Amino acid sequence: MYAIVDIETTGGYAAANGIIEIAIRIFDGEKVTEEFETLINPNQTIPKYIQAFTGISNEMVQDAPQFEEVAQQVFTLLQGNIFVAHNVNFDYSFVKSHLEHYGYGFHEKKLCTVRLSRQIFPGLPSYSLGNLCQSLEIEINNRHRAGGDAGATTVLFQKLLANDKANAIGASLLRNSKEQILPPNVPKQHFTQLPSTPGVYYFHDQKGKVVYVGKAKNIKKRVNSHFSNNSDSRQRQNFLRNVYSISYKECATELMASILEAAEIKRLWPLFNQAQKVQDEIYGIYVYEDQNGYQRLVIDKKRRHSQPICSFHYKVDVHNFLKKLITKFELCPRLCYVQTDNEKCIGIVENYCHGACEHQEPASTYNIRVGEALASLKERPSYIVFDKGLQENQLSCVVVEQGTLFGMGYIDHTMKDHSIELLKEQLQPLKDNASIRQILHRYAEQNAHKITFVSYNG
Repeated sequence: MYAIVDIETTGGYAAANGIIEIAIRIFDGEKVTEEFETLINPNQTIPKYIQAFTGISNEMVQDAPQFEEVAQQVFTLLQGNIFVAHNVNFDYSFVKSHLEHYGYGFHEKKLCTVRLSRQIFPGLPSYSLGNLCQSLEIEINNRHRAGGDAGATTVLFQKLLANDKANAIGASLLRNSKEQILPPNVPKQHFTQLPSTPGVYYFHDQKGKVVYVGKAKNIKKRVNSHFSNNSDSRQRQNFLRNVYSISYKECATELMASILEAAEIKRLWPLFNQAQKVQDEIYGIYVYEDQNGYQRLVIDKKRRHSQPICSFHYKVDVHNFLKKLITKFELCPRLCYVQTDNEKCIGIVENYCHGACEHQEPASTYNIRVGEALASLKERPSYIVFDKGLQENQLSCVVVEQGTLFGMGYIDHTMKDHSIELLKEQLQPLKDNASIRQILHRYAEQNAHKITFVSYNG
């Protein structure tokens, strides 16, 4: 048996929105055997654009039952049946979220009439419910209301069953089928062709524009995780609605995948990479001389026209870096504002501060070591990272010149001992940014045995 479902909601994702109407048609493959339809009071204001789109006002749902009141009936109707909807992951996520909120575990199989229509009726101009009904001459009444859309989806599904010569419906229900989890508009072959190797993957919208870039140790597994989890978040629902195709670029190593992702996000500025699209180098280390003549290092946010000695993406990174600098050059954590409490100077306790904070060390002596610390920041190394390649007898190669990424690519294994200038001719130059510098810095700290330092003559 099939449960054909349509809902109207207050917004696009279940985590923060409610159902305002639900319709269920229990269908045995030939006829509807049971129907359920009701408005729902979502206990939140219906946005104006939703009211205009559906015709459902706040006044209409004021005396309607809350979902809790119909949850048992909804669960009883759906339990044991195959959940069918047009863009099924949207409806399923809302119903599942609401049922589980009231204590009903919900894990039924599902079918998407968008994906099935693309397979069984290929080549149509559009697969939205309204346009499909027009193409297939299905009468649709009360459009954008749960009952009207559920009725039209039922007729559509009946036509899908009748015309399913290649058993697309049966294949979609198999346990190992990806049809139930993929976005409605992504062809299955886009998923099946993904490799299980490191690299970068791209989600494209209807016009082919990249809307998300991600990196992975295993591209297939990572892409699958975007759509196979049960998250009802805004990001996941936006993925499901807006992703129409998937492409990828293989990389030989996780380092190369991380670098390429950081470069591509800055180049393409994808819509859904919000976390990575933050301003470069937000924090810096500055130096000034206090009234007692001691030079002080301080962390502060970068401001327009300010010139920090060095800058970082995250505050935690600049804080950790400064602590290492303090220990290495025996500076005072108090004078560098790393220690701000009233306890005894931790540098004195641990024998690397010579007492400058208590005026036991003259400013002239202390400032010499501050100068050495500042000079060390200008010593930016040049090095190469060699690792495995994509093919046999091939090496991956990442070239860093004076602390800045030049580029990366693949070379024949016989070229490993060539000069950096010759290696650069084989590589793809990449634009450096703060995120890439952070990646390289962390990699160099954790993988010193893979670093080949070279002299750089400009």
